[in-house]
Amino acid sequence: MIMTNLAVNNRFPASLPETLLLQWNQQLEQKSAVERVEWALEHLPAQFALTSSFGIQSAVMLHMMTQIQPDIPVILTDTGYLFEETYRFIDELTERFNLNLHVVRADISPAWQRARYGEQWQQDEKALKEYNLRNKVEPLERGLEQLNVNTWFSGVRRSQTDHRKSLSVLQVIRGRFKVHPIIDWNNKQVHEYLAANNLPYHPLWEQGYVSVGDKHSSLPLSAQMEEQDTRFNGMQRECGLHIDGDGI
Repeated sequence: MIMTNLAVNNRFPASLPETLLLQWNQQLEQKSAVERVEWALEHLPAQFALTSSFGIQSAVMLHMMTQIQPDIPVILTDTGYLFEETYRFIDELTERFNLNLHVVRADISPAWQRARYGEQWQQDEKALKEYNLRNKVEPLERGLEQLNVNTWFSGVRRSQTDHRKSLSVLQVIRGRFKVHPIIDWNNKQVHEYLAANNLPYHPLWEQGYVSVGDKHSSLPLSAQMEEQDTRFNGMQRECGLHIDGDGI
């Protein structure tokens, strides 16, 4: 395997040739999820972090990452509109895995936002994007900056949305390396991992939810729906966290 030193200025993979990123991804596609994590921890720049929504299948990545690096920072973006079940699930998994949890939030409270902007998630697509930028993208970027993160891990999978179908194992997003260890896993592989390690789904799984975010923009899966249709009231497939740029 051909390796080269990374030209990193602060947190930026500044001079990474596109051909090298392509070569790495070709190699990573042949590795297992655990091998991808181990490769990233060895070859990519610290500091490292895992982002988690504590959603339906989040126990997979939380377990996998903490088995390899127990003290890795786990960043949760809290909009203030998560389900009560989600907050209890966060407490449960934080205690179970002894997580090094870091919670980030918007600078302005949910109540103040509603007074100033209204309920943007039900207005139009532009308003929804502004809501997501203010409550998800900007707080996450602030958290990554405060922790001096150069490489972050995420549990997104190609089967979840149209946008994610094209994602590689490793990408550069908003000036940082981003690693998707289980990007090519299907629902069967997720279930097998959870079962093998005695790990729970999110409590709302039993009520038909396959993806859980804010209460106002998450729906249980019903007939004629795809997984991506259960989020954002059908207006948007991504909240901006996993899109390079500001998501607007």
